[in-house]
Amino acid sequence: MPGIEEVAAGRYRRTVRLPHGPGVIGVEGPVMADSRDGAATRAATERLAGADPAAADAHLSGDRYLGPLIAARPGLRMPGTVDGGELAIRAVLGQQVSLAAARTLAGRLVAAAGERLEESAGSLTHLWPVPEAIVEAALGLPMPRARQRTIAAVARALADGLRLEPGDDAREQLLAIPGVGPWTADYIAMRALGDPDAWLPTDVGVRRGLARIGARPEHADAWRPYRAHAVRHLWAAL
Repeated sequence: MPGIEEVAAGRYRRTVRLPHGPGVIGVEGPVMADSRDGAATRAATERLAGADPAAADAHLSGDRYLGPLIAARPGLRMPGTVDGGELAIRAVLGQQVSLAAARTLAGRLVAAAGERLEESAGSLTHLWPVPEAIVEAALGLPMPRARQRTIAAVARALADGLRLEPGDDAREQLLAIPGVGPWTADYIAMRALGDPDAWLPTDVGVRRGLARIGARPEHADAWRPYRAHAVRHLWAAL
Protein backbone atom coordinates (compact mmCIF):
# COMPACT_ATOMS: atom_id res chain seq x y z
CA MET A 1 0.00 0.00 0.00
CA PRO A 2 1.70 3.22 -1.15
CA GLY A 3 2.93 5.43 1.68
CA ILE A 4 2.31 2.80 4.38
CA GLU A 5 4.22 -0.28 3.23
CA GLU A 6 7.27 -1.11 1.14
CA VAL A 7 9.32 -4.11 0.10
CA ALA A 8 12.97 -3.34 -0.63
CA ALA A 9 15.93 -5.70 -0.91
CA GLY A 10 13.63 -8.58 0.00
CA ARG A 11 12.48 -6.96 3.26
CA TYR A 12 9.01 -5.77 4.19
CA ARG A 13 8.59 -2.58 6.23
CA ARG A 14 5.58 -0.51 7.23
CA THR A 15 4.54 2.42 9.39
CA VAL A 16 2.66 1.90 12.64
CA ARG A 17 0.92 4.15 15.13
CA LEU A 18 2.52 3.57 18.56
CA PRO A 19 1.74 4.95 22.05
CA HIS A 20 4.53 7.54 21.90
CA GLY A 21 4.40 8.40 18.21
CA PRO A 22 4.81 6.87 14.76
CA GLY A 23 7.20 4.02 14.11
CA VAL A 24 8.42 1.73 11.36
CA ILE A 25 8.57 -2.03 11.76
CA GLY A 26 9.55 -4.96 9.59
CA VAL A 27 8.96 -8.65 9.93
CA GLU A 28 12.43 -8.87 11.46
CA GLY A 29 11.47 -6.44 14.24
CA PRO A 30 11.49 -2.69 15.02
CA VAL A 31 13.22 -0.45 12.51
CA MET A 32 12.43 3.01 13.85
CA ALA A 33 10.42 3.86 16.95
CA ASP A 34 10.51 5.75 20.23
CA SER A 35 12.66 3.78 22.68
CA ARG A 36 9.70 3.69 25.09
CA ASP A 37 7.66 1.69 22.56
CA GLY A 38 9.74 -1.48 22.58
CA ALA A 39 6.93 -3.68 23.88
CA ALA A 40 4.40 -2.12 21.51
CA THR A 41 6.63 -2.64 18.46
CA ARG A 42 7.27 -6.27 19.42
CA ALA A 43 3.53 -6.85 19.81
CA ALA A 44 2.79 -5.22 16.45
CA THR A 45 5.44 -7.33 14.74
CA GLU A 46 4.05 -10.52 16.27
CA ARG A 47 0.50 -9.64 15.15
CA LEU A 48 1.79 -8.90 11.65
CA ALA A 49 3.64 -12.21 11.38
CA GLY A 50 0.57 -14.25 12.30
CA ALA A 51 0.30 -17.41 14.35
CA ASP A 52 3.00 -20.08 14.47
CA PRO A 53 1.84 -22.70 11.94
CA ALA A 54 3.59 -25.68 13.57
CA ALA A 55 0.42 -27.18 15.09
CA ALA A 56 -1.56 -26.72 11.88
CA ASP A 57 1.26 -28.23 9.81
CA ALA A 58 1.38 -31.26 12.09
CA HIS A 59 -2.41 -31.71 12.03
CA LEU A 60 -2.76 -31.44 8.25
CA SER A 61 0.48 -32.98 6.98
CA GLY A 62 -1.12 -36.42 6.70
CA ASP A 63 -3.99 -35.21 4.53
CA ARG A 64 -3.73 -36.61 1.01
CA TYR A 65 -4.48 -33.25 -0.55
CA LEU A 66 -2.75 -30.77 1.75
CA GLY A 67 0.14 -33.00 2.79
CA PRO A 68 2.16 -32.42 -0.40
CA LEU A 69 1.54 -28.65 -0.21
CA ILE A 70 2.75 -28.50 3.39
CA ALA A 71 5.80 -30.62 2.55
CA ALA A 72 6.63 -28.17 -0.23
CA ARG A 73 6.20 -25.09 1.98
CA PRO A 74 6.68 -26.08 5.64
CA GLY A 75 6.12 -23.20 8.03
CA LEU A 76 3.99 -21.16 5.60
CA ARG A 77 1.98 -18.65 7.66
CA MET A 78 -1.30 -16.86 7.29
CA PRO A 79 -0.11 -13.26 7.68
CA GLY A 80 -1.77 -11.22 10.38
CA THR A 81 -2.11 -7.45 10.62
CA VAL A 82 -0.89 -4.68 12.88
CA ASP A 83 -4.37 -3.14 13.00
CA GLY A 84 -7.63 -5.05 12.66
CA GLY A 85 -9.50 -1.89 11.71
CA GLU A 86 -7.08 -1.20 8.88
CA LEU A 87 -7.50 -4.75 7.60
CA ALA A 88 -11.30 -4.44 7.70
CA ILE A 89 -11.24 -1.29 5.57
CA ARG A 90 -8.76 -2.84 3.17
CA ALA A 91 -10.95 -5.94 2.87
CA VAL A 92 -13.91 -3.79 1.80
CA LEU A 93 -11.70 -1.82 -0.61
CA GLY A 94 -10.76 -5.14 -2.19
CA GLN A 95 -14.30 -6.40 -2.73
CA GLN A 96 -14.87 -7.40 -6.37
CA VAL A 97 -11.77 -5.64 -7.70
CA SER A 98 -8.24 -6.78 -8.56
CA LEU A 99 -5.38 -6.59 -6.07
CA ALA A 100 -3.84 -3.81 -8.13
CA ALA A 101 -7.07 -1.80 -8.02
CA ALA A 102 -7.39 -2.38 -4.26
CA ARG A 103 -3.83 -1.09 -3.72
CA THR A 104 -4.60 1.99 -5.77
CA LEU A 105 -7.75 2.70 -3.77
CA ALA A 106 -5.93 2.18 -0.48
CA GLY A 107 -3.19 4.54 -1.59
CA ARG A 108 -5.76 7.21 -2.46
CA LEU A 109 -7.40 6.82 0.94
CA VAL A 110 -4.03 7.16 2.68
CA ALA A 111 -3.15 10.26 0.65
CA ALA A 112 -6.55 11.82 1.38
CA ALA A 113 -6.95 10.98 5.06
CA GLY A 114 -3.71 9.54 6.43
CA GLU A 115 -1.39 11.39 8.78
CA ARG A 116 1.84 12.44 7.07
CA LEU A 117 5.07 11.62 8.89
CA GLU A 118 7.21 14.58 9.92
CA GLU A 119 10.16 12.80 8.30
CA SER A 120 9.72 10.16 5.60
CA ALA A 121 11.46 6.79 5.91
CA GLY A 122 12.25 5.89 2.32
CA SER A 123 8.93 5.52 0.53
CA LEU A 124 7.06 5.41 3.85
CA THR A 125 5.34 8.76 4.22
CA HIS A 126 2.07 8.26 6.12
CA LEU A 127 0.28 6.54 8.96
CA TRP A 128 -2.95 4.70 8.28
CA PRO A 129 -5.85 7.15 8.79
CA VAL A 130 -7.89 7.07 11.98
CA PRO A 131 -11.51 5.86 11.61
CA GLU A 132 -13.02 9.32 11.92
CA ALA A 133 -10.94 10.55 8.99
CA ILE A 134 -11.97 7.53 6.91
CA VAL A 135 -15.65 8.29 7.49
CA GLU A 136 -15.13 11.75 6.03
CA ALA A 137 -12.98 10.57 3.10
CA ALA A 138 -15.01 7.52 2.06
CA LEU A 139 -17.46 9.35 -0.19
CA GLY A 140 -14.59 10.80 -2.21
CA LEU A 141 -13.19 7.43 -3.26
CA PRO A 142 -13.72 6.40 -6.91
CA MET A 143 -15.94 3.37 -6.34
CA PRO A 144 -19.63 2.45 -6.30
CA ARG A 145 -21.67 4.49 -3.83
CA ALA A 146 -22.78 1.35 -1.95
CA ARG A 147 -19.16 0.42 -1.22
CA GLN A 148 -18.38 3.97 -0.14
CA ARG A 149 -21.21 3.69 2.37
CA THR A 150 -19.90 0.33 3.60
CA ILE A 151 -16.42 1.77 4.18
CA ALA A 152 -17.92 4.70 6.07
CA ALA A 153 -20.09 2.34 8.13
CA VAL A 154 -17.14 0.11 9.06
CA ALA A 155 -15.06 3.14 9.99
CA ARG A 156 -17.93 4.53 12.06
CA ALA A 157 -18.25 1.21 13.92
CA LEU A 158 -14.51 1.27 14.63
CA ALA A 159 -14.76 4.84 15.90
CA ASP A 160 -17.62 3.72 18.15
CA GLY A 161 -15.52 0.96 19.71
CA LEU A 162 -15.70 -2.13 17.48
CA ARG A 163 -12.69 -4.27 18.43
CA LEU A 164 -10.93 -6.37 15.80
CA GLU A 165 -8.00 -7.92 17.63
CA PRO A 166 -6.80 -11.52 18.01
CA GLY A 167 -9.19 -13.46 20.20
CA ASP A 168 -12.13 -11.12 19.67
CA ASP A 169 -15.43 -12.60 18.49
CA ALA A 170 -16.69 -9.86 16.18
CA ARG A 171 -17.96 -11.81 13.18
CA GLU A 172 -21.65 -11.20 13.90
CA GLN A 173 -21.03 -7.50 14.52
CA LEU A 174 -19.29 -7.28 11.15
CA LEU A 175 -22.11 -9.10 9.37
CA ALA A 176 -24.58 -6.59 10.83
CA ILE A 177 -22.88 -3.80 8.84
CA PRO A 178 -24.58 -3.29 5.44
CA GLY A 179 -22.26 -4.40 2.67
CA VAL A 180 -20.17 -6.75 4.82
CA GLY A 181 -20.92 -10.32 3.74
CA PRO A 182 -19.58 -13.69 4.84
CA TRP A 183 -16.42 -13.54 2.69
CA THR A 184 -15.39 -10.18 4.13
CA ALA A 185 -16.25 -11.16 7.72
CA ASP A 186 -14.38 -14.46 7.47
CA TYR A 187 -11.36 -12.86 5.79
CA ILE A 188 -11.17 -10.37 8.67
CA ALA A 189 -11.62 -13.22 11.18
CA MET A 190 -8.81 -15.12 9.50
CA ARG A 191 -6.22 -12.35 9.52
CA ALA A 192 -7.26 -9.89 12.23
CA LEU A 193 -9.06 -12.05 14.80
CA GLY A 194 -6.71 -14.99 14.43
CA ASP A 195 -9.47 -17.55 13.84
CA PRO A 196 -7.55 -20.70 12.77
CA ASP A 197 -10.70 -22.30 11.30
CA ALA A 198 -12.00 -19.39 9.21
CA TRP A 199 -12.94 -20.66 5.76
CA LEU A 200 -13.66 -18.88 2.47
CA PRO A 201 -15.76 -21.30 0.39
CA THR A 202 -16.74 -18.66 -2.21
CA ASP A 203 -13.22 -17.25 -2.67
CA VAL A 204 -12.03 -17.58 -6.27
CA GLY A 205 -8.50 -18.43 -5.17
CA VAL A 206 -9.74 -21.14 -2.82
CA ARG A 207 -11.91 -22.66 -5.54
CA ARG A 208 -9.04 -22.66 -8.02
CA GLY A 209 -6.70 -24.11 -5.41
CA LEU A 210 -9.13 -26.92 -4.66
CA ALA A 211 -9.44 -27.69 -8.37
CA ARG A 212 -5.67 -27.69 -8.80
CA ILE A 213 -5.13 -30.32 -6.10
CA GLY A 214 -8.22 -32.31 -7.08
CA ALA A 215 -10.12 -31.81 -3.81
CA ARG A 216 -13.85 -31.31 -3.55
CA PRO A 217 -15.16 -28.41 -1.40
CA GLU A 218 -16.75 -30.78 1.12
CA HIS A 219 -13.32 -32.24 1.94
CA ALA A 220 -12.62 -29.02 3.84
CA ASP A 221 -14.49 -30.49 6.82
CA ALA A 222 -11.52 -32.82 7.28
CA TRP A 223 -9.25 -29.79 7.72
CA ARG A 224 -10.98 -28.51 10.86
CA PRO A 225 -9.93 -26.81 13.11
CA TYR A 226 -7.24 -25.37 10.80
CA ARG A 227 -9.14 -24.48 7.65
CA ALA A 228 -7.52 -21.00 7.57
CA HIS A 229 -4.17 -22.74 7.21
CA ALA A 230 -5.62 -24.71 4.33
CA VAL A 231 -6.70 -21.45 2.68
CA ARG A 232 -3.14 -20.13 2.84
CA HIS A 233 -1.76 -23.25 1.17
CA LEU A 234 -4.50 -23.27 -1.47
CA TRP A 235 -3.64 -19.66 -2.35
CA ALA A 236 0.05 -20.54 -2.50
CA ALA A 237 -0.69 -23.50 -4.80
CA LEU A 238 -2.02 -21.26 -7.58
